[in-house]
Amino acid sequence: MAPLTVAVTGSNGKLGRSVVRGLREAGHTVVELDQHGERSPSFLRIDLRDYGQVADALHGVDDKYDALDAVVHLGAIPAPGLQADAATFHNNMTATYNVFQACRRAGIKRIVYASSETVLGLPFDTPPPYIPVDEEYPARPESTYSLVKHLEEQLAIELTRWDPALSITALRFSNVMDPEDYAEFPSFDADPSGRKWNLWGYIDGRDGAQAVQRALENAAPGFDRFIIAAADTVMGRPSADLAAEVFPGVEVTREVVGNETLLSIDKARRVLGYAPRHSWRDHA
Repeated sequence: MAPLTVAVTGSNGKLGRSVVRGLREAGHTVVELDQHGERSPSFLRIDLRDYGQVADALHGVDDKYDALDAVVHLGAIPAPGLQADAATFHNNMTATYNVFQACRRAGIKRIVYASSETVLGLPFDTPPPYIPVDEEYPARPESTYSLVKHLEEQLAIELTRWDPALSITALRFSNVMDPEDYAEFPSFDADPSGRKWNLWGYIDGRDGAQAVQRALENAAPGFDRFIIAAADTVMGRPSADLAAEVFPGVEVTREVVGNETLLSIDKARRVLGYAPRHSWRDHA
C-alpha cells in the first residue's frame, strides 16, 4: 500500500499512542488530533464535540497538512463509569457523528474507528449465547457506554448505505494493555470470576495498532465489524476449563485449545489479515 496521510483522533490515549507509533513505523504520515498533547508540527488540539472544528480540521490546517486519505477515530471517554452516563452519551455520540459526517463532507472515504468488546454483552452477568463469542449475534449493550458503541455501528451502517463508496470499519477492541501492565496478570489466576466480565480477554496496544493498519489496507467499501483481541487470555489456566467452571450452561461451539482467546478473532484474521504477535506470557 502507498503511504497515506492519516488523522488519528484520541492520539494521546492509551491505544492512540500505539496506533500513531505503528502507523509511522509503517511509513504513513500521521496528524494527531486530541484535546491533550504536546505542541508539535503534527499535533492539533481539537474538541471533537464541535462540528466546525472537526470539519475544518479534516479539510486541512494552514501549513500543517492539506488533504487526508483516511481517519482513525479513537477519541472518546474510553470506558463506562468514568463520567456521568449522560456525559458519556453526549460526548461520545456527538464526537463520532461529527467525525463521520465531516469525513463525508471532506470526501474522505476510509474510516477506521474504535468500537468495543462491550457490545458483546459485557460484563456477561447474563451469560453469552455461546463461546467463543463472535460478531454473528446481535449487539447486547449493558451500559450507556456500550449503548453508544452500538449506536455508532448503526450510524455507520446507514452512512455507508447512503454512500456505497464509503468504508467504515468498527474494531471491537478488547481491554487495551501495554507491557508494563503485564506484571499483574499472574495474580488473576487466584479468582477465575475476577476477569470473567470480558471472557478473560485483552489486546496488546501494539497488536491494536496492527489491526488498525490492516483495516486501512484491506477493508472493503461499506461497513464491517471485527473483534480485536490477543490470541490468548489473561489467565494461566486452560480456556476450556475456565468456560466450564464460570459459564457451565453455555455451549462451546468448537474445540478451544490451551489458553486460546474466547473472544473470536477468526473473522479479523480471515478478512483483514490480522495476526496478533504479542502476549503477556512473553513478559512473565
